[in-house]
Amino acid sequence: MADQRKSDAEWRANLSPDQYRILRQSGTEPAFSGALLGNKQKGMYRCAGCGEPLFESATKYDSGSGWPSFTAPVERGNVAEISDHSHGMSRVEVRCAKCEGHLGHVFPDGPGPTGLRYCINSASLDFEKSEEAAKPDD
Repeated sequence: MADQRKSDAEWRANLSPDQYRILRQSGTEPAFSGALLGNKQKGMYRCAGCGEPLFESATKYDSGSGWPSFTAPVERGNVAEISDHSHGMSRVEVRCAKCEGHLGHVFPDGPGPTGLRYCINSASLDFEKSEEAAKPDD
């Protein structure tokens, strides 16, 4: 269910300009520019718009595409997949199922076991380090 309670002004107030452009206007960040692209820490990637858990670090991999890539969402129902025929291409857009924020696209060229590549904008995500990763080594 979409978070229809927030007005456009509230979204603008709660998101950075880049997050607003990407999450609310279906924009994209330049390849290889996202803050989470090289993140290798263990934890959860959440929607930057509403906090919904989207991807676990265990499913993240380096696709070479320039955007954080994942093989599967943490829960199938946490993302919505929508046909996207913009810019003269036929793709599948990925949105947060809770707030309808644009995340990126999914492609059928990922590694096993799913064969999918969820190509996601860093600005669409917040990263929450796992408790286990936050503990100092003994």
